[in-house]
Amino acid sequence: MTTPTVPSNALWRVEAPAVTGRLVPILTGAGSLTERLIALGSPFSVQVLGQGSDEVAADEAALLGVDPGSAVLARHVALLLDAQPVVVARSVTPWHDPVWTPVLERGSRSLGFTLFGELNDDLIREPLSYAMLDRHHPLFALARQHDAASAEHYVARRSRFMLGGSSLIVCEVFLPSLDRYLP
Repeated sequence: MTTPTVPSNALWRVEAPAVTGRLVPILTGAGSLTERLIALGSPFSVQVLGQGSDEVAADEAALLGVDPGSAVLARHVALLLDAQPVVVARSVTPWHDPVWTPVLERGSRSLGFTLFGELNDDLIREPLSYAMLDRHHPLFALARQHDAASAEHYVARRSRFMLGGSSLIVCEVFLPSLDRYLP
């Protein structure tokens, strides 16, 4: 395997970036983001933005054990409160992965329900890592498309999930619109 052009630790850190105190529990909580968003009390839904073959991002390749530029199965969604996007997420696994492909084929059902419910006993979740994404990161464009405020940076977190020796990366990008729902 070749080395990614952007080392996975160049951007992603184990410490959460400095954010408003109201966002900290949502950002750093180890459990299901879906459950925390539902607990805010507004109607929750998932909008599928796209799913299928995509190119692995440089900062994902090493975590997935694939070469940079390899094809991966990617699922992009927006998590909504009151029909307003508050988080965009990217889930990626190696192309045709027999463990994760059927899990990602879920339509508008939240992945969190499966990861923290149905698979919880057999699932290994590695520690969260955090980043401030700017226009140089591929997920910035996805976030910007769903952000009415057009922020210059987005707070993001990601984690690798392991199941049966297979890897899934879930990256969640927090939009400024989430702030109005936080207590």
